[in-house]
Amino acid sequence: MSRAMLIVQKYGGTSVADADRIRNVARRALAARKDGHDVVVVVSAMAGETNRLLKLTSDISSRPSQREQDVVVSTGEQVTVGLLALAIQELKGKARSFLGHQVRILTDSAFANARIRSIDDSNLRDSLRKKEIAVVAGFQGIDEHGNITTLGRGGSDTTAVALAAALKAESCEIYTDVDGVYTTDPRVCDRARKLGRVSYEEMLELASLGSKVLQIRSVEFAMKYKVPLWVKSSFTDDPGTLVCEEDESMEDVLVSGIALTRDESRFVIRGVPDKPGVAAKVFGTLAEQGVVVDVIVQTPAKDDGRTDMAFTVGRLDVEKTNDLVRKIGKQIGAGKVDHEEGIAKVSIVGVGMRNHAGVAAKMFQVLADEGVNIRVISTSEIKISCLIDEKYAELAVRALHTAFGLDKTDTAKS
Repeated sequence: MSRAMLIVQKYGGTSVADADRIRNVARRALAARKDGHDVVVVVSAMAGETNRLLKLTSDISSRPSQREQDVVVSTGEQVTVGLLALAIQELKGKARSFLGHQVRILTDSAFANARIRSIDDSNLRDSLRKKEIAVVAGFQGIDEHGNITTLGRGGSDTTAVALAAALKAESCEIYTDVDGVYTTDPRVCDRARKLGRVSYEEMLELASLGSKVLQIRSVEFAMKYKVPLWVKSSFTDDPGTLVCEEDESMEDVLVSGIALTRDESRFVIRGVPDKPGVAAKVFGTLAEQGVVVDVIVQTPAKDDGRTDMAFTVGRLDVEKTNDLVRKIGKQIGAGKVDHEEGIAKVSIVGVGMRNHAGVAAKMFQVLADEGVNIRVISTSEIKISCLIDEKYAELAVRALHTAFGLDKTDTAKS
């Protein structure tokens, strides 16, 4: 008798937003079970619940302990797993719910943003042997001291992929309110097309550039352990998008997607002494305070041995960064600090760039033809990003989408 294929399904907050949607998830999980699969289901908190719990902690304390905050916000997933297990049982299925510590998802002690160290899958395997659907709370784990930890925003994706890797699942299916990965945001460009496949590397770039479809760490896990990752809608039967290893056919397409990041802010520290250790001081201090820095540009040193150091951060980090860089500037003996709002970053992503010349030139010409001035350019092997004025952001996306042939259905990877 052949071994049953194991699949891990993950359902986000909108997919379990109320009792009817939880019943819908129960039916989907049971359908997979009836098809002969062993099924592990990972769920998030119900839509809006994590934000509600975070607000409660801030109402009680202006600076809540992250340990206690994790205790509070992790309860959102506890409610969902219990409700989903009950819904499956009501439909005459067998199910058992598991919290992070019951699976034993061991993490480090970085509360609110913990990283998984190991997974003991014995309880899940025992449940699967009993033909139960194992329903697991996403987003949460436990550290070596027995403290509840959470994995950060989007952490349920990471839970699902990590479990799929540990259990050697056939695939991991991420169910959301969209039916796959698109060539760009359909709200910005109505000619956006759903991709049939996208490589792990491309998905990592798209996620890092602002795509909300998948959490970055979940894609990293999938790529490291070669877990086939499907992005599907919980509200349709569309086959979705497969995130997988790159193959030769993927390089036939120069650009797979256009990403847009709004609300970037640019800081420039003027007159920075050009000597070893200064950049480490600046960006090390920002990192210690949890500021995520994006594009960094340093101009060549002037005759006086000083240089200008520019970088961008997201809108949420502006106030903190503004205070920090002015203090750092004084410490390192730099000049004034300039701060500029209203910056956007538009990027093209595609593994085909590796083996084709002229992609950057084409991108720059398209933007020039639309009268869009490029402020800063940043590149990787499969990505080119340009900082531009935010007022031109949507125009730039649509122009690039057309120029690289992404408007045409038959150019989307299938």
